[in-house]
Formats: sequence, structure tokens, C-alpha cells
Amino acid sequence: MTRVLGAAAERYGRIFYFDAGDLDPRVGEKVVVEAGGQEEVMEVIWPPTEVEGLEGLPKVLRKATEADLLRRETARLRKENARERAAALARERGVPIKVAGVDYEPGQDRYTIYFSAKEKVEFRAYHKELAGLLGGRVEFRQVGARDEAKLVGGMGLCGRELCCTLFLDSFDTITVRMAKEQGLDLNPLRISGACGRLLCCLRYEHPLYEEFRREAPPLGAEVETPEGRGIVAEYRVPRGEVVVALGEGRRVACPLREGCPQILQAPGKQQPAGGSGPGAGGNR
Repeated sequence: MTRVLGAAAERYGRIFYFDAGDLDPRVGEKVVVEAGGQEEVMEVIWPPTEVEGLEGLPKVLRKATEADLLRRETARLRKENARERAAALARERGVPIKVAGVDYEPGQDRYTIYFSAKEKVEFRAYHKELAGLLGGRVEFRQVGARDEAKLVGGMGLCGRELCCTLFLDSFDTITVRMAKEQGLDLNPLRISGACGRLLCCLRYEHPLYEEFRREAPPLGAEVETPEGRGIVAEYRVPRGEVVVALGEGRRVACPLREGCPQILQAPGKQQPAGGSGPGAGGNR
């Protein structure tokens, strides 16, 4: 058994898990953990809980002291100052970059400036001047639109904080086809995230839709239902139902998991002689 603790660098931020050892901090208390080769102060979000099969987690080093909290606040102020100065200097010097975020490593007195740019940028003089203003080493890392949104944060169309900020480690390939198969409005404003790219959440339910389509009769197929024969007109994937048009405006929803409907003829194919009947084509 491992006593697992959940903590975040910022309230409502992404939760990381650690081995609490013998410590017993309460929710809301600050602890010191090792992250990325250096000590970092985090807030306890999930109290120590015994969990099986989670050996090898990084350990909580100690409860945060006043000195730890002072170092954390100093680092936060330096990051904010660096971001403001980097953005202001870029505007003053006409350097076409957008500062997305800043990391600061107190032990090495090093700043990492994350930026986005629409074109290749030459900022050697800007780099040198910024390092002089900040009084430390400065590194630049260019990021794409999705990484920029992850660093800046914000609210999604769902009204919750962006998934990339909360928990996504990497970005999968997202295509318009995923939106089409889920029957979504293809208006770019409705299927695009804060980054301007397709919503990451389009992938979450995509495997469910793929599995449903493999098992369901194709749209337009002739099928047999308990209410009579008809044509497959619609899928209701979240409900696991196939909607069949029976004629004269009648429609019936068939639960796919109950073996309904039974396919008689695929769309665009002629029914072979002697192949008609409720059981033709097998139970899909």
C-alpha cells in the first residue's frame, strides 16, 4: 500500500500525485515536492489515501515552511515581472512575438520565455537586452497555438477550464471527420477551441462512435424491427439506438445492444432471390 497524495502548483490547476510517506497534510496545506529536478511548493488537493499498485511515485519531501513559501512568492513575482518586461520590450523594439508564458528556476537564476510567432524572428539584440534587464540567463522556446493556450489558460465552450491546462500531457491529431461522425455543426466557431484549432474533446467520444458504426447497420439499409420493416435513417450513438423510418412518417428507435434492428439489405444492393425475410443478413 502507498499513501498517495494529490497536489497542484496552483489552485484549480493540474493535479500531480506523490507518495506522502508518513506525512499527513490536510487539504489546502502547502507541501514541498521534487518536480523536474528541483523543489517546488504545491497545494494539497487530495489528502493522503492508501492505494494499491502505485509504487515508485515521487515523494513529498516535507510540509512547506515560511522560508519555502517566501521563495515561492519571490519566484512568482519574478515570473510576472519577466513576462511583463519581455512583452513590453518586444513592443518597444518591434519584435513580432507574443509572450505566452515564463518559467523561472531560482537555483540557476534562469528564465525560459515561451513565445509564439507567425514568422521567423531574429531577436539576438532583443535577447541580449532582455537578459540585461532581468539580470539572469534567458532562453527562448517557440510554441504552437495549442501549447500557447495551455500556458495562458482560459475557459472552453463547455464553461470549464481548458483541458490542456488541467490534464493533457500531449496533443493528439484531431480531424473534421471526427466532428462529422458525431453529427456536430461544422461551424468553425462551434468546433474550435481557444487556440483556434479543432477542439481536443472531439477525440474523447470518437472511439465510441467508431465502435457503434462497426456494429450498426449502415444508413439507408433495409432492416427488420419489432414494429415492421424500414430504412435506417439516423444514429443516436449516446443512447445506443438506431432510428428506423417505417413509412407514413412513422419512426422507431431500436436499441442496438438488444439485437435490433436486423439487416435485410444493404443500401444500393439488390436482395438475392430467396434471401428475403426477417432473418436475412444476420443479426447486427
